[in-house]
Amino acid sequence: MTTIDPDTLQIRPLHEGDFEAIVDIDTRAAGRPRPDYIGRKFEHAIQSAGQLGTSYVAVADGVTLGFIMGGVYLGEFGMPGDTATIDTIGVNPDFEGNGIARRLLDEFVGHCRAAGVKRIHTLVEWTDEPLLRFFDHMGFGPAKALSLEKIL
Repeated sequence: MTTIDPDTLQIRPLHEGDFEAIVDIDTRAAGRPRPDYIGRKFEHAIQSAGQLGTSYVAVADGVTLGFIMGGVYLGEFGMPGDTATIDTIGVNPDFEGNGIARRLLDEFVGHCRAAGVKRIHTLVEWTDEPLLRFFDHMGFGPAKALSLEKIL
């Protein structure tokens, strides 16, 4: 782990020029490249930045170290309009343990509160224990809705 000075860490809204850094961080964090998925989420984040923008990057000394992308639901899937989702969050593995994910999530939550959001949803693989622990530590718990799937 590379330690950073917390005073140099800035959280700012995601910009168009952040795409490559986000793909790189996601590839390293996920263990596999997902440029199509990240591309779709990134494009949506850029398009909604002016209205319900809830996507941010963490930068220190000009280097992007992490990101969070999400949005506010406007009634999709029967969810009330006071609901937000976190689509993806990632931190450069070399900088884990510096509180970057916490700072990103705090910014996301603060923006959601200001927008009148009452609940935030995200999906985590059942076997991703580090991410489950992180979200548990940040106050997330099982939702009342159950995600269903059909294997084809």
